[in-house]
Amino acid sequence: MAKKLSAGTVPPIDIGIDAKDREKIAGGLSALLADTYSLYLKTHAFHWNVEGPMFNTLHLMFMDQYTELWNALDLIAERIRALGFHAPGSYKQLSKLSSISDTEGAPEALEMVRLLVSGHEAVARTARKVFPQVDDAGDEASADLLTQRLQVHEKTAWMLRSLLK
Repeated sequence: MAKKLSAGTVPPIDIGIDAKDREKIAGGLSALLADTYSLYLKTHAFHWNVEGPMFNTLHLMFMDQYTELWNALDLIAERIRALGFHAPGSYKQLSKLSSISDTEGAPEALEMVRLLVSGHEAVARTARKVFPQVDDAGDEASADLLTQRLQVHEKTAWMLRSLLK
């Protein structure tokens, strides 16, 4: 028999994943959010500052990539919220959680590509680290999100790496 709640009372989260598991998963997704945001900022800055013979190609490619990353941020943050936790939202919080280092200035075009390959691979590693917690908790929704993110980052790293050959 369901417990009756009084008006204005928020029911507890009961999605079939216990609170401790939801907290672990939200923590892993917060690291993924931070890495995604760091990579978004780097990619957008490179879009603004790329120069050289490959300018048009890279400028457009970076725009497609930062747009995809921007859209992914919402999906990741909303999954954290669905699990019952606040998504990190300050630059201080995100930079503390991110495994991707900042890039000062405007490197040469091919160095930008190398740095983005490294960034996409870092995000893929972060996503992979969350899978055991997600699998143990039977959290198929988070598993689906992680699978989609892995596909994007691994494919993007491959495409960028192909420019370096």
